[in-house]
Amino acid sequence: MKKVNVITASAVFVVLSTMNAIAQDKRLSIGGYGEAVFSRNYFSDHVSRYSQPEAHKDDPSHGRFDIPHAVIYLGYDFGKGWKLGTEIEFEHGGNGIAYEKEDEEGGEWEQETEKGGEVELEQFWIQKSFGKWANIRAGHIVVPVGLTNAHHEPLNFFTVYRPEGENTIMPSTWHQTGVSFWGRYKDFRYEAQLLAGLNADQFTNTGWIRKGHKSPMEFDVANKYAVALRIDNYSIPGLRIGISGYYGHAIGNSYPRNANGVDEEYKGVVAIGAIDFTYKAHNWIVRGQADYGYLGDAEQLKYVYNRLNSKSPYKHSAFVSKNAYAVGIEAGYDIFSQIPKMREDDKKLYVFGRYEQYNPYASKTKGTDYGYTEVKRVAAGVNYHPVPQIVIKAEYSKRFLKNIYNDEPSINVGVAYEGFFL
Repeated sequence: MKKVNVITASAVFVVLSTMNAIAQDKRLSIGGYGEAVFSRNYFSDHVSRYSQPEAHKDDPSHGRFDIPHAVIYLGYDFGKGWKLGTEIEFEHGGNGIAYEKEDEEGGEWEQETEKGGEVELEQFWIQKSFGKWANIRAGHIVVPVGLTNAHHEPLNFFTVYRPEGENTIMPSTWHQTGVSFWGRYKDFRYEAQLLAGLNADQFTNTGWIRKGHKSPMEFDVANKYAVALRIDNYSIPGLRIGISGYYGHAIGNSYPRNANGVDEEYKGVVAIGAIDFTYKAHNWIVRGQADYGYLGDAEQLKYVYNRLNSKSPYKHSAFVSKNAYAVGIEAGYDIFSQIPKMREDDKKLYVFGRYEQYNPYASKTKGTDYGYTEVKRVAAGVNYHPVPQIVIKAEYSKRFLKNIYNDEPSINVGVAYEGFFL
Protein backbone atom coordinates (compact mmCIF):
# COMPACT_ATOMS: atom_id res chain seq x y z
CA MET A 1 0.00 0.00 0.00
CA LYS A 2 2.84 2.35 0.88
CA LYS A 3 4.55 1.49 -2.38
CA VAL A 4 1.43 2.46 -4.37
CA ASN A 5 1.22 5.76 -2.49
CA VAL A 6 4.87 6.48 -3.24
CA ILE A 7 4.34 5.79 -6.95
CA THR A 8 1.20 7.96 -7.00
CA ALA A 9 2.97 10.77 -5.22
CA SER A 10 5.87 10.52 -7.66
CA ALA A 11 3.51 10.67 -10.66
CA VAL A 12 1.75 13.71 -9.23
CA PHE A 13 5.10 15.38 -8.59
CA VAL A 14 6.20 14.73 -12.19
CA VAL A 15 2.93 16.13 -13.59
CA LEU A 16 3.09 19.21 -11.38
CA SER A 17 6.74 19.75 -12.24
CA THR A 18 5.98 19.47 -15.94
CA MET A 19 3.07 21.91 -15.68
CA ASN A 20 5.25 24.34 -13.74
CA ALA A 21 8.01 24.09 -16.35
CA ILE A 22 5.48 24.79 -19.10
CA ALA A 23 4.12 27.77 -17.20
CA GLN A 24 7.63 29.15 -16.72
CA ASP A 25 8.53 28.76 -20.38
CA LYS A 26 7.84 32.22 -21.76
CA ARG A 27 8.49 30.98 -25.27
CA LEU A 28 5.24 28.97 -25.25
CA SER A 29 1.87 30.66 -25.81
CA ILE A 30 -1.53 29.01 -25.32
CA GLY A 31 -4.87 30.70 -25.91
CA GLY A 32 -7.99 30.70 -27.99
CA TYR A 33 -11.54 31.92 -28.38
CA GLY A 34 -15.01 30.42 -28.49
CA GLU A 35 -18.71 31.19 -28.74
CA ALA A 36 -21.90 29.51 -27.49
CA VAL A 37 -25.16 30.80 -28.99
CA PHE A 38 -28.93 30.47 -28.69
CA SER A 39 -31.14 31.74 -31.53
CA ARG A 40 -34.88 31.97 -32.10
CA ASN A 41 -35.83 32.68 -35.71
CA TYR A 42 -39.31 34.08 -36.26
CA PHE A 43 -39.65 33.05 -39.88
CA SER A 44 -40.14 29.87 -41.86
CA ASP A 45 -37.37 27.34 -42.36
CA HIS A 46 -39.29 25.53 -45.13
CA VAL A 47 -37.42 24.85 -48.35
CA SER A 48 -40.01 26.73 -50.45
CA ARG A 49 -40.15 29.83 -48.23
CA TYR A 50 -38.71 31.87 -51.11
CA SER A 51 -40.37 30.16 -54.08
CA GLN A 52 -43.79 30.21 -52.33
CA PRO A 53 -43.51 33.02 -49.75
CA GLU A 54 -47.28 33.47 -49.27
CA ALA A 55 -47.69 29.84 -48.24
CA HIS A 56 -45.18 30.27 -45.41
CA LYS A 57 -45.99 33.73 -44.13
CA ASP A 58 -47.39 32.40 -40.84
CA ASP A 59 -45.14 29.39 -40.31
CA PRO A 60 -43.97 28.79 -36.72
CA SER A 61 -40.67 30.05 -35.36
CA HIS A 62 -37.70 27.76 -34.83
CA GLY A 63 -34.77 27.80 -32.43
CA ARG A 64 -31.30 26.38 -32.17
CA PHE A 65 -28.26 26.12 -29.91
CA ASP A 66 -24.90 26.38 -31.60
CA ILE A 67 -21.15 26.49 -31.01
CA PRO A 68 -20.12 28.57 -34.03
CA HIS A 69 -16.41 28.46 -33.22
CA ALA A 70 -14.19 26.96 -30.55
CA VAL A 71 -10.52 27.64 -31.24
CA ILE A 72 -7.23 26.68 -29.57
CA TYR A 73 -4.07 28.72 -30.18
CA LEU A 74 -0.64 27.13 -29.70
CA GLY A 75 2.53 29.07 -30.42
CA TYR A 76 6.23 28.72 -29.72
CA ASP A 77 9.19 31.08 -30.02
CA PHE A 78 12.27 29.08 -31.04
CA GLY A 79 14.53 32.11 -30.79
CA LYS A 80 16.69 33.90 -33.35
CA GLY A 81 13.56 35.22 -35.06
CA TRP A 82 11.91 31.84 -35.66
CA LYS A 83 8.35 31.25 -34.45
CA LEU A 84 5.60 28.65 -34.80
CA GLY A 85 1.90 29.50 -34.80
CA THR A 86 -1.10 27.15 -34.89
CA GLU A 87 -4.85 27.55 -34.63
CA ILE A 88 -7.15 24.53 -34.41
CA GLU A 89 -10.85 25.24 -34.91
CA PHE A 90 -13.90 23.20 -33.96
CA GLU A 91 -16.72 24.70 -36.03
CA HIS A 92 -20.36 23.99 -35.14
CA GLY A 93 -19.29 21.08 -32.98
CA GLY A 94 -16.37 19.99 -35.13
CA ASN A 95 -18.05 17.67 -37.68
CA GLY A 96 -16.49 17.42 -41.10
CA ILE A 97 -19.46 15.64 -42.69
CA ALA A 98 -23.08 16.70 -42.22
CA TYR A 99 -26.49 16.37 -43.80
CA GLU A 100 -27.83 19.56 -45.37
CA LYS A 101 -31.06 20.47 -47.10
CA GLU A 102 -30.12 22.12 -50.39
CA ASP A 103 -32.63 24.90 -51.02
CA GLU A 104 -31.39 25.50 -54.56
CA GLU A 105 -31.99 21.82 -55.39
CA GLY A 106 -35.65 21.60 -54.38
CA GLY A 107 -35.00 20.77 -50.75
CA GLU A 108 -33.10 17.57 -51.51
CA TRP A 109 -31.21 16.09 -48.57
CA GLU A 110 -27.51 15.69 -49.27
CA GLN A 111 -24.55 14.52 -47.28
CA GLU A 112 -22.09 17.38 -47.61
CA THR A 113 -18.35 17.05 -47.10
CA GLU A 114 -17.45 20.40 -45.57
CA LYS A 115 -13.79 19.57 -45.11
CA GLY A 116 -11.74 16.41 -44.84
CA GLY A 117 -11.42 15.55 -41.15
CA GLU A 118 -13.52 16.47 -38.11
CA VAL A 119 -11.77 19.72 -37.26
CA GLU A 120 -10.11 22.46 -39.28
CA LEU A 121 -6.51 23.51 -39.01
CA GLU A 122 -7.09 27.22 -39.47
CA GLN A 123 -3.47 28.25 -39.02
CA PHE A 124 -0.15 26.40 -39.07
CA TRP A 125 2.86 28.46 -39.99
CA ILE A 126 6.59 28.93 -39.44
CA GLN A 127 7.76 32.54 -39.35
CA LYS A 128 11.15 34.19 -39.66
CA SER A 129 11.35 37.77 -38.37
CA PHE A 130 14.08 40.12 -39.52
CA GLY A 131 12.58 43.07 -37.65
CA LYS A 132 9.22 44.77 -37.15
CA TRP A 133 9.30 45.86 -40.77
CA ALA A 134 9.97 42.45 -42.35
CA ASN A 135 8.56 39.01 -41.51
CA ILE A 136 8.14 35.97 -43.73
CA ARG A 137 5.44 33.46 -42.80
CA ALA A 138 4.93 30.14 -44.63
CA GLY A 139 2.23 27.55 -44.06
CA HIS A 140 -1.52 27.69 -43.48
CA ILE A 141 -2.41 31.34 -42.92
CA VAL A 142 -5.40 33.66 -42.60
CA VAL A 143 -6.20 35.67 -45.75
CA PRO A 144 -6.94 39.18 -44.36
CA VAL A 145 -9.33 40.38 -47.08
CA GLY A 146 -12.19 42.38 -45.56
CA LEU A 147 -12.79 43.46 -41.99
CA THR A 148 -14.08 40.14 -40.63
CA ASN A 149 -11.22 38.02 -41.92
CA ALA A 150 -8.59 40.41 -40.59
CA HIS A 151 -10.36 40.71 -37.20
CA HIS A 152 -12.50 37.59 -36.84
CA GLU A 153 -12.30 36.99 -33.07
CA PRO A 154 -15.64 37.44 -31.20
CA LEU A 155 -14.54 40.57 -29.31
CA ASN A 156 -14.09 42.34 -32.64
CA PHE A 157 -17.79 42.57 -33.58
CA PHE A 158 -20.95 43.37 -31.63
CA THR A 159 -23.36 40.91 -33.23
CA VAL A 160 -23.76 37.41 -31.83
CA TYR A 161 -22.71 35.82 -35.12
CA ARG A 162 -20.02 37.22 -37.39
CA PRO A 163 -21.16 40.13 -39.58
CA GLU A 164 -23.54 38.54 -42.04
CA GLY A 165 -22.61 40.28 -45.29
CA GLU A 166 -18.92 39.40 -45.44
CA ASN A 167 -19.70 35.99 -43.94
CA THR A 168 -22.05 35.35 -46.88
CA ILE A 169 -20.01 36.39 -49.92
CA MET A 170 -16.47 35.43 -48.79
CA PRO A 171 -14.86 32.63 -46.81
CA SER A 172 -14.86 33.40 -43.09
CA THR A 173 -12.45 32.80 -41.62
CA TRP A 174 -10.60 32.68 -44.95
CA HIS A 175 -7.52 30.49 -44.50
CA GLN A 176 -5.28 28.87 -47.09
CA THR A 177 -1.78 27.49 -47.43
CA GLY A 178 0.73 29.93 -48.86
CA VAL A 179 3.51 32.42 -48.17
CA SER A 180 3.13 35.84 -46.55
CA PHE A 181 5.39 38.85 -46.22
CA TRP A 182 4.25 41.31 -43.56
CA GLY A 183 5.56 44.05 -41.34
CA ARG A 184 4.96 47.40 -39.73
CA TYR A 185 6.68 50.68 -40.51
CA LYS A 186 5.75 53.85 -38.63
CA ASP A 187 1.94 54.18 -38.87
CA PHE A 188 1.48 51.47 -41.48
CA ARG A 189 1.02 47.70 -41.28
CA TYR A 190 1.22 45.79 -44.58
CA GLU A 191 0.90 42.21 -45.77
CA ALA A 192 1.24 40.50 -49.16
CA GLN A 193 0.43 36.83 -49.78
CA LEU A 194 0.93 34.21 -52.49
CA LEU A 195 -1.75 31.51 -52.38
CA ALA A 196 -3.37 28.73 -54.37
CA GLY A 197 -6.31 29.96 -56.43
CA LEU A 198 -9.88 29.34 -55.30
CA ASN A 199 -11.84 26.40 -56.68
CA ALA A 200 -14.66 27.62 -58.94
CA ASP A 201 -16.41 24.26 -58.62
CA GLN A 202 -17.37 25.31 -55.08
CA PHE A 203 -18.92 28.68 -55.99
CA THR A 204 -22.70 29.04 -55.51
CA ASN A 205 -25.55 31.41 -56.31
CA THR A 206 -26.33 32.11 -52.64
CA GLY A 207 -22.78 32.20 -51.29
CA TRP A 208 -20.71 33.45 -54.26
CA ILE A 209 -17.07 32.38 -53.56
CA ARG A 210 -17.63 31.55 -49.87
CA LYS A 211 -16.75 27.84 -50.16
CA GLY A 212 -14.07 28.31 -52.81
CA HIS A 213 -11.19 27.80 -50.38
CA LYS A 214 -12.46 24.40 -49.21
CA SER A 215 -11.34 21.12 -50.67
CA PRO A 216 -13.08 17.74 -50.32
CA MET A 217 -9.71 16.12 -51.05
CA GLU A 218 -6.89 15.45 -48.62
CA PHE A 219 -4.97 18.29 -50.27
CA ASP A 220 -5.63 21.78 -51.66
CA VAL A 221 -5.41 21.93 -55.44
CA ALA A 222 -2.92 24.52 -56.74
CA ASN A 223 -3.23 24.44 -60.52
CA LYS A 224 -3.85 28.21 -60.42
CA TYR A 225 -2.46 30.89 -58.09
CA ALA A 226 -3.60 34.08 -56.44
CA VAL A 227 -2.29 37.08 -54.51
CA ALA A 228 -3.78 38.98 -51.57
CA LEU A 229 -2.76 42.35 -50.15
CA ARG A 230 -3.67 44.35 -47.06
CA ILE A 231 -2.52 47.77 -45.78
CA ASP A 232 -3.63 49.36 -42.48
CA ASN A 233 -2.94 52.92 -41.31
CA TYR A 234 -2.90 54.08 -37.66
CA SER A 235 -1.96 57.76 -38.10
CA ILE A 236 -5.03 59.12 -36.29
CA PRO A 237 -5.22 58.13 -32.58
CA GLY A 238 -8.01 55.63 -32.01
CA LEU A 239 -8.62 55.08 -35.73
CA ARG A 240 -7.48 52.26 -37.99
CA ILE A 241 -8.23 52.42 -41.71
CA GLY A 242 -7.51 49.44 -43.93
CA ILE A 243 -7.68 48.50 -47.59
CA SER A 244 -7.38 44.95 -48.89
CA GLY A 245 -7.65 43.10 -52.15
CA TYR A 246 -7.45 39.72 -53.84
CA TYR A 247 -6.75 38.56 -57.42
CA GLY A 248 -6.61 35.01 -58.75
CA HIS A 249 -7.91 32.46 -61.28
CA ALA A 250 -10.49 29.87 -60.25
CA ILE A 251 -11.65 27.84 -63.26
CA GLY A 252 -9.57 24.68 -63.66
CA ASN A 253 -8.24 24.83 -60.12
CA SER A 254 -9.83 21.51 -59.21
CA TYR A 255 -9.21 17.77 -59.24
CA PRO A 256 -9.30 16.05 -61.62
CA ARG A 257 -8.24 18.78 -64.01
CA ASN A 258 -10.03 18.62 -67.32
CA ALA A 259 -7.80 19.54 -70.26
CA ASN A 260 -10.72 20.39 -72.55
CA GLY A 261 -13.80 22.59 -72.78
CA VAL A 262 -14.64 25.34 -70.34
CA ASP A 263 -11.96 24.27 -67.86
CA GLU A 264 -9.20 24.95 -70.35
CA GLU A 265 -10.69 27.87 -72.27
CA TYR A 266 -11.69 30.21 -69.42
CA LYS A 267 -9.85 31.61 -66.39
CA GLY A 268 -12.57 32.55 -63.94
CA VAL A 269 -10.82 35.66 -62.59
CA VAL A 270 -11.75 36.49 -59.00
CA ALA A 271 -11.04 40.10 -58.01
CA ILE A 272 -12.07 41.64 -54.68
CA GLY A 273 -11.55 45.11 -53.29
CA ALA A 274 -12.39 46.11 -49.71
CA ILE A 275 -12.06 49.08 -47.38
CA ASP A 276 -12.73 49.01 -43.63
CA PHE A 277 -12.13 50.98 -40.44
CA THR A 278 -12.31 50.69 -36.66
CA TYR A 279 -12.64 53.67 -34.33
CA LYS A 280 -12.12 53.28 -30.57
CA ALA A 281 -12.19 56.46 -28.51
CA HIS A 282 -14.35 58.49 -26.11
CA ASN A 283 -16.15 55.30 -24.97
CA TRP A 284 -17.32 54.61 -28.54
CA ILE A 285 -16.49 51.73 -30.86
CA VAL A 286 -17.47 52.19 -34.50
CA ARG A 287 -16.66 49.71 -37.26
CA GLY A 288 -17.47 49.71 -40.95
CA GLN A 289 -16.60 47.96 -44.21
CA ALA A 290 -17.42 47.87 -47.90
CA ASP A 291 -16.53 44.92 -50.14
CA TYR A 292 -17.01 44.51 -53.87
CA GLY A 293 -16.23 41.39 -55.87
CA TYR A 294 -15.95 40.47 -59.56
CA LEU A 295 -16.00 36.99 -61.10
CA GLY A 296 -14.94 36.63 -64.71
CA ASP A 297 -16.59 34.05 -66.98
CA ALA A 298 -19.35 33.57 -64.40
CA GLU A 299 -21.84 32.37 -67.02
CA GLN A 300 -19.49 29.47 -67.90
CA LEU A 301 -19.25 27.94 -64.42
CA LYS A 302 -22.40 25.86 -64.82
CA TYR A 303 -20.66 23.97 -67.64
CA VAL A 304 -17.39 23.16 -65.89
CA TYR A 305 -16.57 19.44 -66.10
CA ASN A 306 -16.76 18.65 -62.37
CA ARG A 307 -20.07 20.52 -61.98
CA LEU A 308 -21.61 18.48 -64.80
CA ASN A 309 -20.57 15.20 -63.20
CA SER A 310 -23.36 14.35 -60.74
CA LYS A 311 -21.08 11.97 -58.82
CA SER A 312 -18.41 14.57 -58.10
CA PRO A 313 -18.36 16.21 -54.63
CA TYR A 314 -18.83 19.67 -56.16
CA LYS A 315 -21.81 21.96 -56.80
CA HIS A 316 -23.96 20.85 -59.75
CA SER A 317 -26.69 23.44 -60.23
CA ALA A 318 -27.45 27.15 -60.47
CA PHE A 319 -25.51 29.93 -62.12
CA VAL A 320 -23.07 32.08 -60.16
CA SER A 321 -23.11 35.88 -60.14
CA LYS A 322 -20.50 38.02 -61.86
CA ASN A 323 -20.64 40.51 -58.99
CA ALA A 324 -21.22 40.46 -55.24
CA TYR A 325 -21.07 43.14 -52.56
CA ALA A 326 -21.39 43.67 -48.82
CA VAL A 327 -21.45 46.93 -46.87
CA GLY A 328 -21.97 47.35 -43.14
CA ILE A 329 -21.52 49.68 -40.20
CA GLU A 330 -21.97 49.24 -36.45
CA ALA A 331 -21.58 51.57 -33.49
CA GLY A 332 -21.66 50.95 -29.75
CA TYR A 333 -21.36 53.18 -26.69
CA ASP A 334 -20.14 51.99 -23.27
CA ILE A 335 -22.77 53.27 -20.83
CA PHE A 336 -20.81 51.87 -17.86
CA SER A 337 -18.17 54.51 -18.65
CA GLN A 338 -20.50 57.00 -16.94
CA ILE A 339 -20.73 54.94 -13.71
CA PRO A 340 -17.55 55.33 -11.58
CA LYS A 341 -17.86 51.96 -9.79
CA MET A 342 -18.27 50.03 -13.05
CA ARG A 343 -15.45 51.98 -14.66
CA GLU A 344 -13.12 51.18 -11.73
CA ASP A 345 -14.00 47.47 -11.95
CA ASP A 346 -13.21 47.51 -15.70
CA LYS A 347 -16.74 46.38 -16.59
CA LYS A 348 -18.28 47.53 -19.85
CA LEU A 349 -21.78 47.56 -21.29
CA TYR A 350 -22.00 48.56 -24.94
CA VAL A 351 -25.39 49.41 -26.40
CA PHE A 352 -25.04 48.97 -30.15
CA GLY A 353 -26.76 49.15 -33.49
CA ARG A 354 -25.76 47.67 -36.84
CA TYR A 355 -26.88 48.08 -40.44
CA GLU A 356 -25.68 46.06 -43.39
CA GLN A 357 -26.64 45.34 -46.97
CA TYR A 358 -25.32 42.54 -49.17
CA ASN A 359 -26.05 40.46 -52.23
CA PRO A 360 -24.07 37.37 -53.38
CA TYR A 361 -26.07 37.39 -56.64
CA ALA A 362 -25.87 41.04 -57.64
CA SER A 363 -25.70 40.25 -61.41
CA LYS A 364 -28.39 38.40 -63.33
CA THR A 365 -26.22 35.79 -65.04
CA LYS A 366 -27.89 34.74 -68.32
CA GLY A 367 -31.10 36.43 -67.19
CA THR A 368 -31.47 34.39 -63.99
CA ASP A 369 -32.51 36.11 -60.78
CA TYR A 370 -32.63 35.03 -57.13
CA GLY A 371 -34.32 38.03 -55.56
CA TYR A 372 -34.09 36.69 -52.02
CA THR A 373 -30.30 37.04 -52.04
CA GLU A 374 -30.60 40.85 -51.82
CA VAL A 375 -30.69 41.54 -48.08
CA LYS A 376 -30.80 44.57 -45.83
CA ARG A 377 -30.30 43.76 -42.16
CA VAL A 378 -30.54 45.75 -38.95
CA ALA A 379 -29.54 44.62 -35.47
CA ALA A 380 -29.64 46.24 -32.04
CA GLY A 381 -28.54 44.93 -28.69
CA VAL A 382 -26.00 44.92 -25.88
CA ASN A 383 -22.50 43.57 -25.20
CA TYR A 384 -21.67 43.11 -21.50
CA HIS A 385 -18.04 42.55 -20.48
CA PRO A 386 -17.82 41.35 -16.84
CA VAL A 387 -14.05 41.04 -17.45
CA PRO A 388 -12.12 42.19 -20.54
CA GLN A 389 -11.76 38.68 -22.03
CA ILE A 390 -15.44 37.64 -21.79
CA VAL A 391 -18.55 39.10 -23.45
CA ILE A 392 -22.22 38.27 -23.10
CA LYS A 393 -24.17 39.34 -26.18
CA ALA A 394 -27.89 39.79 -26.87
CA GLU A 395 -29.53 41.24 -29.96
CA TYR A 396 -32.71 41.58 -31.95
CA SER A 397 -32.13 41.52 -35.69
CA LYS A 398 -34.25 41.61 -38.83
CA ARG A 399 -33.52 40.86 -42.45
CA PHE A 400 -35.50 42.96 -44.92
CA LEU A 401 -36.00 41.21 -48.26
CA LYS A 402 -37.76 42.35 -51.42
CA ASN A 403 -41.50 42.93 -51.07
CA ILE A 404 -42.53 39.58 -52.52
CA TYR A 405 -40.67 37.73 -49.73
CA ASN A 406 -41.23 37.58 -45.98
CA ASP A 407 -38.88 39.52 -43.71
CA GLU A 408 -36.81 37.48 -41.25
CA PRO A 409 -36.63 38.67 -37.62
CA SER A 410 -34.68 36.82 -34.93
CA ILE A 411 -33.38 37.02 -31.37
CA ASN A 412 -29.82 35.87 -30.62
CA VAL A 413 -28.06 35.45 -27.29
CA GLY A 414 -24.46 34.33 -26.86
CA VAL A 415 -21.45 34.19 -24.62
CA ALA A 416 -17.87 34.33 -25.92
CA TYR A 417 -14.29 34.55 -24.72
CA GLU A 418 -10.96 35.44 -26.25
CA GLY A 419 -7.53 35.47 -24.68
CA PHE A 420 -4.22 33.82 -23.86
CA PHE A 421 -3.63 31.60 -20.84
CA LEU A 422 0.14 31.47 -21.26
